[in-house]
Amino acid sequence: MDLPDSLTRRRAVVTGVGSVVAGSGIVYGASTLESDQTVSRTAPVHVSSETTGLGVDLQGHAIMGSLDAPVDMYYWSDYQCPFCRRFERNAFPKLIENHVRSGTVRVVFIEFPYLGSSSMTAAVLDRCVWRQVRNSSPQAYWRWHSTLFEKQERGNSEWISKENLFDIASNIDGIDASAVESCVSQHRPDIKQSIARDVDQASQFGIQATPAFVLYNRDTDAAGKIIGAQPYERFDEAITRVQNT
Repeated sequence: MDLPDSLTRRRAVVTGVGSVVAGSGIVYGASTLESDQTVSRTAPVHVSSETTGLGVDLQGHAIMGSLDAPVDMYYWSDYQCPFCRRFERNAFPKLIENHVRSGTVRVVFIEFPYLGSSSMTAAVLDRCVWRQVRNSSPQAYWRWHSTLFEKQERGNSEWISKENLFDIASNIDGIDASAVESCVSQHRPDIKQSIARDVDQASQFGIQATPAFVLYNRDTDAAGKIIGAQPYERFDEAITRVQNT
């Protein structure tokens, strides 16, 4: 799978065992199931109005990790995606512990709702939660994000109804659920258009499902792509190669 022009013009990334050369990036294979981990990790969450060298507009997206981190990890997810939950429970805590907290990687959370209308409902609420907390209590976004994956059940079922999502929000410290509900009521059409633009950009990166990741060295323009709930070791290897290229 080739990366789009915005990536293929970048410097080449050397790939290793288990990877496939694709343009200038790294593409790893389909999702891999691992044993669950219950270790919870977090790092500071920030807001930015920057547009990155790959053309990713950060405004409207939560960013975990130092804003000065040299490597971006754009993370496309769907709250109904079971493999996203697998990533959140397995590889992600180690990534936060070893790369985000150290200041090497900053994670940009981007919605990619493709598993039904309920996925879009959750994505719109996600944007409204971030709007509500980003200036006063940005860490509340992580509590919301991780709580949804903890509570994930069968797709397009009652757990991800608008009413249940509002109820979840109301029980998370730092979130004003009434403000989130007002945001959804007033701004849903505009937010859906913004999400559609993000989905379109993801498709230009060759992304069709979740979880999906693009790693980008902001200093050298080296980039790589990972598809699926890969083991932590694949992420660790890809980050090291992108960072050193």
